[in-house]
Amino acid sequence: MRQETSRIWTSNIMTELFPGQIGNVYLLPLVLVVLLLVSWLIYRRRSRARSFKSVAKAIGFEHISGLVIPSADEGEIQIDHLLLTSEGLLIIDVKEVFGTVFGSDKMQDWTVISADRRFTFANPQPALYDRIAAVRQIVRQVPVAGRILFLDGADFTKGVPGLVCNLDQLLAEFEESDHAAAKVKIEAFRPHWELIMGKAEQAPKRTQRRKAPTV
Repeated sequence: MRQETSRIWTSNIMTELFPGQIGNVYLLPLVLVVLLLVSWLIYRRRSRARSFKSVAKAIGFEHISGLVIPSADEGEIQIDHLLLTSEGLLIIDVKEVFGTVFGSDKMQDWTVISADRRFTFANPQPALYDRIAAVRQIVRQVPVAGRILFLDGADFTKGVPGLVCNLDQLLAEFEESDHAAAKVKIEAFRPHWELIMGKAEQAPKRTQRRKAPTV
């Protein structure tokens, strides 16, 4: 009884001398862990955005995002990213998921399994086909391609569906090393790009442009 009374008395003295310090001993490490986690997530997201931005700049001589154009059927359709490349027009749908992705051309839904969650999302291929058709309806004489870009963090262990790629594959497929040939192609494609811009029914969120390479 005397020992318990002494412990309570000592605790009261410590609380009076250092108000709030006892709780902070446990709270401070927790706050630090949360801050570090939030900082890491922000850095990871920004580094991913920078990576996509750098690849888009490397392969695209024009880049517009948030573009809305008439659909091939009726109504309107939105395009996340449209690039003018030396291979023609390129539509990119960006997917940012973490974990193992299970999907195929014939599956209606694709599944993502990570360490802490499991979820499904609609097969993105049909929507991309619709976007390709909408662009081809406007520019009939220019090659139009589409890719579903999964950023780092997605792993396809059971095979990669059609039109799906990562940043390295996108760069390898559409980067033009022959600057002279790229310049000729871009100048030929540019009127068709301007035609797309003329059909746009909503101002883009972001437009980027770089000069065609000089010989």
